[in-house]
Amino acid sequence: MDSFFFNTVNNRSYNATKLYQKEEEYINRVDISNGLVFFDISLCQKFKNSININNLDRMSIIPVVLKGSVHITDLTTNKQYQLAKNSTTVFCSSRQNLKLDIGEDTKAFVLFISDFFLKRYLLDNHEEVIDYIYTLLQDEISLKKVSTSHIDALSEYLIKEIIDASNNNSLMRSIKTEHKTLEFLIHRFSQIDLNLPLVANAEELEIAQKAKDILIQNLQNTPTIKQLARKCATNDFKLKNCFKKVFQTTIYSYIQKIKMEEANLLLRDKCLNIGEIASKVGYKHQGNFSALFYKTYGIYPKDLLKK
Repeated sequence: MDSFFFNTVNNRSYNATKLYQKEEEYINRVDISNGLVFFDISLCQKFKNSININNLDRMSIIPVVLKGSVHITDLTTNKQYQLAKNSTTVFCSSRQNLKLDIGEDTKAFVLFISDFFLKRYLLDNHEEVIDYIYTLLQDEISLKKVSTSHIDALSEYLIKEIIDASNNNSLMRSIKTEHKTLEFLIHRFSQIDLNLPLVANAEELEIAQKAKDILIQNLQNTPTIKQLARKCATNDFKLKNCFKKVFQTTIYSYIQKIKMEEANLLLRDKCLNIGEIASKVGYKHQGNFSALFYKTYGIYPKDLLKK
């Protein structure tokens, strides 16, 4: 049984391989470095294809379906996962006997990250997503879904940057491609909620969950802490303590997080301009919104909108 991550010519070098090509459709494999591989998939309306992965490597797999569909079958457990368009999913696998069925008219990007690549970035902190995923990979799991979410504008932008860097024959292509891939990993892993064990009691959990639901439903007109406390039938002090205990973040930080995430999704739709998106997530001044978006994601919303 071959290792998935040792298939390049010199076992460590950058390598691009055409796994399939017919007319304008293709499946390309790019070994960026030892432990980091992606598939760039583009199939036309008339064609379908399948990829089999049968290895003993421990890896995290991130399929992103931009259009069409990808169906994953875990042949060890016979469990099946249907990945629809506009979705991104994070899987963990300590051994693989998988079949990826790629539907007609499908555009997808699948990233494979070995556990020894992730090991470089461990912080010995159970609250870190990379540590959490690395720990999962040390168990005997054939395929475990960690999270799933909609594709946002930044994810789509970074995927394009990764593919463009890999197709560019300029100097340091491998470093540029790996750099863009790490940016993508940072963004995707930051979207994962670890669901750490709760230390809150039933009353605290109820207050925090109610506050969270109210905030999500009122992005455009966010209530103040006092207003939110009244809606939750408690006081400011207790509300802030309960929220921090349950969600490991402050109410203010959580509000910013969900507003930026919603804006990122709206940017991908390309139906609204920057001012309209800013207003929709509760910012009166476009400049303030753009500055906060840049602080959060390292890119201005206008640059994602034009992509």
